[in-house]
Amino acid sequence: MAKILDQPRYKCALAAMQTVQAIPGAIPILHSGPGCAAKLNDNNGTSGRYSPNIFPCTSISEKEVVFGGSNKLRSTIENALKVIDADLFVVLSGCTGEIIGDDIEEVTGNFADADKPVIWAKTPGFKGNNYVGHDWILKSIFQQYLERDEIAADEGEKEKGLVNLFVAPPQQDPYWLGNLREIESLLSAIGLKPNTIFGFGRGLDNLKKIPQAEFTILISPWAGLDSAKYLERRYSIPLLQYPVLPIGATETTKFLRAVQEFTGVDKNLVEKVITEKEAEFYYYIERFADTLLETRILGKRFTVASDSQYAIAVTKFLVNDMGLFPEKVFITDDAPKSFQQKITDELNNLNYGITTPVQFTTDGHDIHEQIKAADFAGTPLILGSNWEKKLAVELGAHFVNVSYPMLEKLVINDHIAGYSGGLHLLEQIFTAAMSKLKL
Repeated sequence: MAKILDQPRYKCALAAMQTVQAIPGAIPILHSGPGCAAKLNDNNGTSGRYSPNIFPCTSISEKEVVFGGSNKLRSTIENALKVIDADLFVVLSGCTGEIIGDDIEEVTGNFADADKPVIWAKTPGFKGNNYVGHDWILKSIFQQYLERDEIAADEGEKEKGLVNLFVAPPQQDPYWLGNLREIESLLSAIGLKPNTIFGFGRGLDNLKKIPQAEFTILISPWAGLDSAKYLERRYSIPLLQYPVLPIGATETTKFLRAVQEFTGVDKNLVEKVITEKEAEFYYYIERFADTLLETRILGKRFTVASDSQYAIAVTKFLVNDMGLFPEKVFITDDAPKSFQQKITDELNNLNYGITTPVQFTTDGHDIHEQIKAADFAGTPLILGSNWEKKLAVELGAHFVNVSYPMLEKLVINDHIAGYSGGLHLLEQIFTAAMSKLKL
């Protein structure tokens, strides 16, 4: 029997329209009801060329439900091509269009000879959330846009050192862009040329270079894996799936060494970069050691209620770099069952033989009841979404919002990935803790 989803931490597959919006020059065309479009765009973020609230939508009504919406979709695409200065149009289907059987592939095919490329992706919410929708859209773009004659013909030889880089679904991760840029910077420092398609200064030119890459690096426990594997099959691009978003010194060093081993870049250069970055990281840690080690400020136990990416990343950072102990970890992104054991194993691959209970759940009420019942032996530290703020107030806990929904924090280009990102996260944690000190 279906359950009510209390405290949602993701959206339906159609919300992956934000993946399209994050590609400069691309714009989604929604074949959905008007309510879908209005509700899904709540992170207020795009690639920069268009307002997040400007995109074509067929606004399916009762008439289309009865008589079909293909004609309305066709006219919507025609008019979008006339009035919107975009370089790529991606038609996305919502639940209603899929249920009544509108064939967006057939309609989109009518625009094969249009001046601007028009492609399609089926993203009905009843088939999954926006984590899987992100993957569906990327795969559709790779299959349809990169297969256009002028791009496929330019596949050519591989460009030495060029690496396709994918991290988290844009917008769903509040730190998606800052984290992406930080990892780009780390890869550049060790002699690679990261190729990303999201955010300012990237876009379709980089998208066209994807087939020429020597490698693809996907930093994700599971989201985005299917589309990355497609590139591996279609263009013979070896794939490194690194399941942990590297935060802090321990994991970032592991990541850079894994990249070196996979790509074969200069090992001496990689070790030089690691030595320099670690020295800087620990310089700041040592400067504030008295504060960071003061148990009166921050206790030793924490819990995380977040998606797979941050559940793993934050837990590893707090255990391996800061010596804290996880009480329990709740994973809230509805990760497919086929990945759950790997995620659990990764979460328990911690230093000092430390382990933690892991629960995959989308029930926010149950999460909160379990956290209330836990024995933290002091003031708890809770890392999660905005849903955990009220719980933290109730428990007198320290609270840091690291994942969606993030309603009371503005993230412009901040990051918590990499060596410097670990310091940024520590700033947030200790700011939350020190704000409770009684002076």
